[in-house]
Order: sequence, then structure tokens, then C-alpha cells
Amino acid sequence: MMSFRNCEYGVGDNPYIMAGQLSGITKLVDDFYNNMDVFSTSKKIRDMHSSDLSESRKKLSYFLSGWLGGPKLYTEHYGSINIPLAHKHLSVGIEESEAWLLCMQKAVDQQPYEPSFKVYLMAQLRVPAERIRTVSGT
Repeated sequence: MMSFRNCEYGVGDNPYIMAGQLSGITKLVDDFYNNMDVFSTSKKIRDMHSSDLSESRKKLSYFLSGWLGGPKLYTEHYGSINIPLAHKHLSVGIEESEAWLLCMQKAVDQQPYEPSFKVYLMAQLRVPAERIRTVSGT
């Protein structure tokens, strides 16, 4: 994996590159959704998804591509999205938010990312997770 020790992760497409571009993001997303089936604490959030996760995997991969500074694939394929409002209909409290973050942390841990990028990425992912929880109002 490319080293960005002297660069800021949040600049331009640096996060997208550090995440391995679309193929790396897709691997992260696949590991994330696989974790939902592994951890009992994530049963509630897994049950919020359909049994076939193909579309969810694609949407999250496309979203993260643009969110990390790469191609805006989600917008190209699905239009614009407001992540908190798109999840407003779901009952997402602290328990669900933390379960989502646990699945993502375990997925991030499985990736060949630099340790400092893993910390950066999880800190960034906490922001939308918290916004979704806040909008859900539970």
C-alpha cells in the first residue's frame, strides 16, 4: 500500500487512494457486511437490511468512493444523498450505532491500511454514524 506519511489524509483523493481505491473500498465493504453476520450485537442493524446484501454493498462502496475523495459513483448511479435523512426512517440508537461502528472497525482492522490511516478513517466514520443516530431521534 502507498505511504502518505508526509501528506494529510483528508486532502483531495488521499483517503480514496489510501483505502485502495474502488477495489479496496469494495473489500472493506464486503468485510463490513460479513461482520454483521458474525457479531450478535449487530443483529438489529443486519435485520434493517434485506437478506440479499448485493445492492447495499454496491451503494455503500459507491458512497464511500466519493466520500473518500474518489469518483462520485453513488451520485452518478443513484443521485444525491443525505446520509442522515436517508436513514431517518430507521430506529438507530446508541446500541445500533455502536454495533455499526464495531462491524466497520473490525473490517478496517482486516485491511492492509497504515495504522494511522485506520485511526483516521474510523474517526471520520464516527461523524455520519452520530448524525444518523441524532436524526433518528432514539
